[in-house]
Amino acid sequence: MSGGARHTVPVDVHLILRRDGERGPEVLLSRRAGPVYASGLWHLPSGHLDPDEDMVEAVTREALEETGVLIQAEDVTTAVTVHHRPPAGSRSRIGVFFDVRRWSGRPRIMEPDRCDGMDWYPLDALPDPTVAYCRAGLDAYRAHLPAAVHFQQPGDDIEHRPNGPHRTRLLSGPPVGGVEMPYVLRVFAEQAVGRIAEATEVSWVRTGSRVWRLVGPGGGTWYLKRHRGAKFHDREVTAYRSWVPALGPRAPRLVAADTAARAVVVTGLPGQPLHGMVLGAADEARVQQSLGRLVGVLHRSAPGRPAAAATAADRIKRHLDGARPYLADGDEDLVLALARAYAELPKPLLVPTHGDLQYRNVLLDGDGAPLLFDFERSEYNTATRDLVRLSDTWTGRPDLRAAFLDGYGRALTPTEELRLDCEAAFDAISGIAYGTSHDDPEVTERGHRTLRRLRTQHP
Repeated sequence: MSGGARHTVPVDVHLILRRDGERGPEVLLSRRAGPVYASGLWHLPSGHLDPDEDMVEAVTREALEETGVLIQAEDVTTAVTVHHRPPAGSRSRIGVFFDVRRWSGRPRIMEPDRCDGMDWYPLDALPDPTVAYCRAGLDAYRAHLPAAVHFQQPGDDIEHRPNGPHRTRLLSGPPVGGVEMPYVLRVFAEQAVGRIAEATEVSWVRTGSRVWRLVGPGGGTWYLKRHRGAKFHDREVTAYRSWVPALGPRAPRLVAADTAARAVVVTGLPGQPLHGMVLGAADEARVQQSLGRLVGVLHRSAPGRPAAAATAADRIKRHLDGARPYLADGDEDLVLALARAYAELPKPLLVPTHGDLQYRNVLLDGDGAPLLFDFERSEYNTATRDLVRLSDTWTGRPDLRAAFLDGYGRALTPTEELRLDCEAAFDAISGIAYGTSHDDPEVTERGHRTLRRLRTQHP
């Protein structure tokens, strides 16, 4: 704390008198006139605090003096605080904007020597020219934010100019629905779907991406996702725009995407997570059959592409270096043998894939039919690579494997069977290396489970 003179600033009060109009919310504006500051510009009814006057007393007094309406103190609600510095002079001031939606009397010009116009304007179609200071407060108000900093520079215009220098910095307030959400993401989401009434973070613990479930005032539900990197953002957006539409209502629809923010908004799906759900044997087989049918549609949603020669050796070596201390006897020899076999396989055809096909990315609707979501790992890859993680559910359950392939529409060829085992081994050591270094026991155990299964198939 400095020992110099304390900084003091004047306090202004601004009245946002609001009503519902044919085009949505409207606010009352007056046009200044005569020998006053900002003459000729539109502004909210406003004024300064008198000595020993509190803010509520001041705004109700100014309302009566300028517009002739009578406002009760209990009808005054705080809306926005703006820290403002005008272009002339260096002394800043604090402006407090109050939202009032109930009053008595009809607004009219009460000070004709200082005001030559007064009218209602839609909140999203404010008139020009307006005072830049007033516009800063209304911009924060329209964004449902509690505060703004509006420091103008010498030479700036008093009036708001859409193409002029941007001096308004909006400040976020308490979390929406008790959940922290970056301001830039909230603006992006509300531009896409309208006002957000509730936001709940539903991010998966292990991933770097963050996900919020958004609920609108009418109950509509969407999901906002911020990707951990540009690669995942580009993959998911490409998938939603290119091949996910082939799944129709069995997958979300992309509502909006922002490359700079690495964010997307997608529609919600009406279903329950399959991950952790307890199903009877027959019911789970029916789910696998339907899932096979859905994956088949995805794999055929765009023309296939020829693959380059398999070059997994360097990646396998890197993962083996990380996983080696945790491998059982024979695991490394098995993986290296499968790597040699993989290199000898003919070049496969690549198809659009989900990229992370497992129960945690599947929902079941009210009829028990599967829905697919989370396409951030989606890419052109081998069809068998898309089955690697799902095949973990087939261990000891040949009926589930048969049901899936029945829905998929065909059995795997011998070459595909070997490729699936190779890719499963590579995914296993990758999972063990990642899981042990990132304290992820589920991924680690899935890797060990896969290698145990492969050792019995390839003794």
